[in-house]
Amino acid sequence: MMTRSGRSQLGFRGRVLGFSAGLLLTATSVGLVVQRAVLLQRLDREVTASLEQERLEMETLAAGRDPATGQPFAGDVRAIFDTFLRRNVPGEGEVYLTLVDGAVYLTTTAPGGIRLDQDTQLMQRWASLATGEAGSLRTSAGPVEYLAVPLQRQNQTAGVFVVANFLQDERKEIDDSIRVEAVIGVGVLLLAVGVAWVIAGRLLRPVRQLTDTARAITETDLSRRIPVEGGDEIAELARTFNEMLDRLAAAFAAQRAFVDDAGHELRTPITVVRGHLELMGSDPQDRAETVALVTDELDRMARIVADLLVLAKAEQPDFMQVEPVELSELTAELFAKARVLGDRAWRLDACATGTVHADQHRVTQAVLNLVRNAVEHTTQGAEIGLGSDRRDGEVRLWVRDTGVGVAPAERERIFERFARGRQGARRSEGAGLGLSIVRAISNGHRGRVDLDSPPGAGATFTIMFPDTGPLAERTAP
Repeated sequence: MMTRSGRSQLGFRGRVLGFSAGLLLTATSVGLVVQRAVLLQRLDREVTASLEQERLEMETLAAGRDPATGQPFAGDVRAIFDTFLRRNVPGEGEVYLTLVDGAVYLTTTAPGGIRLDQDTQLMQRWASLATGEAGSLRTSAGPVEYLAVPLQRQNQTAGVFVVANFLQDERKEIDDSIRVEAVIGVGVLLLAVGVAWVIAGRLLRPVRQLTDTARAITETDLSRRIPVEGGDEIAELARTFNEMLDRLAAAFAAQRAFVDDAGHELRTPITVVRGHLELMGSDPQDRAETVALVTDELDRMARIVADLLVLAKAEQPDFMQVEPVELSELTAELFAKARVLGDRAWRLDACATGTVHADQHRVTQAVLNLVRNAVEHTTQGAEIGLGSDRRDGEVRLWVRDTGVGVAPAERERIFERFARGRQGARRSEGAGLGLSIVRAISNGHRGRVDLDSPPGAGATFTIMFPDTGPLAERTAP
């Protein structure tokens, strides 16, 4: 029993080959019809030319001398006809017929045994001609083209020379040739369709593999891939499909990791809240302490959820709301907001000027996340710097601190979701989503975030994005 995949591929292959075969058959038929018409037209021209040639030879002979005696014919039509018939052989399908004084004189044999000289009415009409006549006849042997040439003597018709051409045999040759070509053409077409059927099956094999692979893929198994051979369009389709599967596998893996990490991060405050509520007694001080602790955990859960929503929205097209922003005003506002986040020695390193195109709210969110990160990893009174710059076609916003910095092994990991640095004056109280949000916002501006952290000399996080007009498109984080 044929599978659904087999039926679909068979139908597609059959439709394509059927359409191609029909097109070729139509083209062959039209070509044969046109070829037959051209050959028949050429035959008519050749017959007309042959009849005209016979007429010219007869008239030349009648106007000249008898080759045997060298004397003029002097109107002796019998001698003219005898000489002509003795010196000329009828061509294929041709018949010579002569009339003298209204009666048939000499005639050659016609194809198929047709005797034109036995048609009394036709002979009478030709015998009475005073001028030449060309025309067609319908006989049992097929169509006949003729040319009748009267010979004058003393201004009267003394004889008539008729050359007729029976076309049936020559037309039959044309039809037989066309018929043979048609049979050969159909045979070649059937052979070509058979070969094309096999080749099409091989060419469509990657498509069947693609269908089978797509049907076998589930959310828990994205390991199937299509073998890629060659460099044609089918191979490119298979390669593109495999790349799509790679992206899907990476997305599913990231989603599973995200859900697992989010569940783990939210499970801890829920457990803490539940445990304290179960152990809460009736003592007012104990109840107040429990309520304060529960409120703090709920606030932390709210921050985690808010950060998760930001990262989820980063996948959406409307994540960025780009507009013209005055860079100097933005830098001053960021510095003012940063100073209230901790008792540190704040420094404004640089303040660039000019208008840039960015999402002011998202940029502020990213920079303040870096500021909070710097505050959490420095002690009271430590220096933290913030600044902006425009150079080399880029806008740069940075936050630097004088903490212990980031170990080389952690410089990529800390930008992952729910990742926390293992060094610092104290561990972060956040969920490890701040730097992930910074990277998502940087990518949303078609930019990046760089980290410069010499060992033991603090860390400088720099957000960079193109210093151009409005963003035409956004690179997904």
